[in-house]
Amino acid sequence: MTDINKSASGDLFDPQSKERNLNYSARSLVDIENGEISRYIFSDEQVYKDEIERIFKKSWLYVGHESQIKNPGDYVLSRMGDESVILNRDNDGKIHVFLNTCTHRGMKVCRYDEGNTRNFVCPYHGWSFRNNGDLAIVPQFEDTYKNHPFDKKEWGLVEVAQISTLRGTVWATWAEDAPPLKEYLGEAFFGLDRALSPWDGSDDEIELLGSPQKWIIPSNWKIVAENFSGDLAHNISHASVDKVGIGTDSKEGRRDDPGEFILSGYPEGHGIIFGLKPPGQEPNDYQTSPITTAYYLENWRRRQERQGESGRVNPVVGTIFPNMSFHGQQPRTILVAHPNGPGQTEMWRVYFVDKKAPPEVKAFLRRYYTRYSGPAGMTEQDDMENWNYATSSCLGSVARNFPFNYKAGLGATQSHPLIPGAVTMNPALHTEENVRRLYKRWADVMDSSNWQEIKAKSKGGK
Repeated sequence: MTDINKSASGDLFDPQSKERNLNYSARSLVDIENGEISRYIFSDEQVYKDEIERIFKKSWLYVGHESQIKNPGDYVLSRMGDESVILNRDNDGKIHVFLNTCTHRGMKVCRYDEGNTRNFVCPYHGWSFRNNGDLAIVPQFEDTYKNHPFDKKEWGLVEVAQISTLRGTVWATWAEDAPPLKEYLGEAFFGLDRALSPWDGSDDEIELLGSPQKWIIPSNWKIVAENFSGDLAHNISHASVDKVGIGTDSKEGRRDDPGEFILSGYPEGHGIIFGLKPPGQEPNDYQTSPITTAYYLENWRRRQERQGESGRVNPVVGTIFPNMSFHGQQPRTILVAHPNGPGQTEMWRVYFVDKKAPPEVKAFLRRYYTRYSGPAGMTEQDDMENWNYATSSCLGSVARNFPFNYKAGLGATQSHPLIPGAVTMNPALHTEENVRRLYKRWADVMDSSNWQEIKAKSKGGK
C-alpha cells in the first residue's frame, strides 16, 4: 500500500524548519535512475521562475520561419520564454531577433502580429528604432538632453546573443556561451533536419500554411513537451478518433502508417519517435485526393533514390529541448509550448508543406492538419484534457507529495544502424527513456550557471 506520508519535494524545503530552500538542487526532484519525478516541478512557483531564468535564457529556442519574413522590412512577433520578441528582416536583408520593449520606458514597440515596417516607433514617448535595431529618433533630443547627452548607439533595441537557421527555421538564444545550434541539437539534428525537408529528401524549401494558431491551456509546459518526446501510449486516449478515421486514407486511424516505431533519445534532452517502413512499402493512398496520392508517391520514390536504405526512416514526432515539438510525418507541424506560469501554457502551432507542392495538395493537407491538430483538432483535444488534469493533480496538498512514475523501459536502449541516438524498439513501445532524458537535461541545466557546467554534467549521456 502507498505510504500517504511520502514526500517527493526533494530538497525544496529545509527538513527541520520546513521553510523554502532557495538553494535546492533540481536533481533532487528528478530521479532518473529509478524513473521517479517529483510533481513539484510541474506546480511550484519558484521552480517555474528558476526555469525562466536558467533554462529559457540559456537554451536555443525556435522563434519562427524565414518564409514569414521574406522581404526587407517584414516582421512577426514571437516569444522566447516569458519575453515578447520581434523576428524581422532589416532593409539590408539581415535577420534579427529583438526584445519587444522600448529602451526608454519599456512599452512594446511592436503591437501587431506581423507586417512590414522601416521603423518601430514606441507609442508612449515616440522613440523610433530602425528595423536594424538602431535608435534613430528621440523627440526633442537636442533640447531635452543638451546638458547630459547620451549616445544613441548604446540605446538601440536589445538583440539576442546568437541567431541560427536550419531548413528555413529560425532559432535564437540569449546565451553568448551557448554552443552552435548544430552542436546543441547533437544527433537529433538527423531527425529534425529530415522532418523539415521536402518529402523527396531534396534541398528544396518548405513553407508555412498561414499564420500560427495560438491558444492557452491550463497545463505545465513540460507536460506538453514530454508528450511529443517519446510517449507512444496514445491509442487509449485517441481510441474514439481512430474509430472515426480522420487519417489521410479515410480508413480507421488518425495518420498514415509510419511502419515500425523506433524511439531515439539524446543526452541533450531531445527525443524523437521515428517510423521505419518495411522495404518496398509505399505511402498510404489519399483516397479523397488522387492528386495528393500521386504527389506523395512520386516524391517518396525520389526520396528512396536519393537516400537509399535510410530513405525508409521518417521522424514521426519529436521534441527539441526545451519546448519546440514537431510532427515530421502527416500531419506536418511545429508546436511551441510557451510557458505562462507553472499552470498555464500558450500554444503556438504552425503547419508546413513542401513549397513546390501543387495548390490542390496544399489545400487538402491544410484541411487534414486542422482536423487533426490545434485547438479544434480532434486528436489535440484529447491531449489537452490529459495535460490539463495531469497538471492540476500536482496542486493537491496530498497528491503533490507522490512522484510520477517514469519507469517504463528502464535499461532497454540499444543502437540502430539507420537511426542515431539511444534507441528503443518494438516490443518495448511504451518506454519512457526519451522522457527520462528530457528531465535529466532539465535538471542539468537548472543546476548549472553556464554552458561549461552543463556540458560537464552531460558527459556520459544518460
